Amino acid sequence: MSLEEIGRPDGVAAAEIPVRPRLAEPTLAEMVAASGLRRIHLLAWRDLDDPEAGGSELHADRVASAWAAAGLDVSLRTAAAPGFPQRTRRNGYDVIRKAGRYSVFPRTALSGAIGRTGPRDGLVEIWNGMPFFSPVWAGCPRIVFLHHVHAEMWRMVMPGPLAKVGETIEFKIAPPFYRKTRILTLSESSRREIINLLGMSPAMVSVAPPGIEERYHPAGPRSPHPLVVAVGRLVPVKRFDLLVDALVKLRAEHPTLQAVIVGEGYERPALEARIAAAGATGWLTLPGRVDDDDLLELYRRAWVLTSTSAREGWGMTITEAAACGTPAVATKIAGHTDAVAEGLSGLLVEDPTDLFGALNVVVSDPVVRDRLSAGALAHAAGFSWDAAARTTFAALAAEAAARPGAVPPSRPAPSARPAPAPRSAPGSEAGTGGPRQ
Repeated sequence: MSLEEIGRPDGVAAAEIPVRPRLAEPTLAEMVAASGLRRIHLLAWRDLDDPEAGGSELHADRVASAWAAAGLDVSLRTAAAPGFPQRTRRNGYDVIRKAGRYSVFPRTALSGAIGRTGPRDGLVEIWNGMPFFSPVWAGCPRIVFLHHVHAEMWRMVMPGPLAKVGETIEFKIAPPFYRKTRILTLSESSRREIINLLGMSPAMVSVAPPGIEERYHPAGPRSPHPLVVAVGRLVPVKRFDLLVDALVKLRAEHPTLQAVIVGEGYERPALEARIAAAGATGWLTLPGRVDDDDLLELYRRAWVLTSTSAREGWGMTITEAAACGTPAVATKIAGHTDAVAEGLSGLLVEDPTDLFGALNVVVSDPVVRDRLSAGALAHAAGFSWDAAARTTFAALAAEAAARPGAVPPSRPAPSARPAPAPRSAPGSEAGTGGPRQ
């Protein structure tokens, strides 16, 4: 039998086998038009301008931007951000910042329940530790973004009694209200934790990976000296104190090593003191928040991107750096195990105290570094914000279609407006630099 005949049905010539054309997937704008949805409200703790904004806020911005560009009327409601107006418009969607850091949860729920937030066809709740309890008061089609379980994070950031309250709400009080709600998370590993730790039904928890902007790609030379970069809020869950210790040990092996920890947060004074005590101020820097161009430059020049975090839904800095050909060394936690293709795009360590050894392997061996760099590029190629926006919207549209009297998804809803004219890329109307995690 010839190679051409392998796999051919018996007695059928090649010319007789019908070729079925592959149907093109509908665009996001076509999905919006067919859904019958027009006005979407997003609820989140913080927005992208908040000084402590991270990966969750970046994800919300990219999805909201794509949805707005596809013809949806999108509004994002969050707590007030210091120094920023109550209302603003970013990348085609509205941002409404009201209430305090903790009062935003009951106030948003009450306003939504009595209709003070205006009409909506769909609702997206971003459950970031403390929930808005939307299943109690929102009767419209809705989904929930839950990036990861917070677990021990409560005890890292709050005093004992308040941490206990947070844990009780997350593990005991909230889950029963959400068990009939479609929950989206970023990674399969986070999905398993949500199911196992919060008792959610596997059938109700779906994975929608985040994207990577096209601007993240290799360009220019690497740093002539070993350069290690980390990005994130300077808060206990990131465990940057352990990273500082590992970097000091690594510097003893590589005297020309440079390291940069990008981000801002209330742990800065403690980290600065730790760096000073180690005599590392000349080569280990904390530049604070940086703009997108400077962050991109760091990704491209770095030899390795690292994260010591204890909890992540994904680790967007990992895949952003990977798209620039920069491998990662990170803790082996839910989220990281999906953001890093272990052994291919980076190395994972069970214990953060083992970080030095893994970093030393990557920094010391150019063959390993080049192999992981190629793997990082290949792994990052599988993620896009278009896919993320389509997957998340499909979940919301499915919830709407399941409602009695819903518009059949095969024909556009009369109320859906056409997609607007092309607009500038996300981030062009407001600064989006800073930590991603």
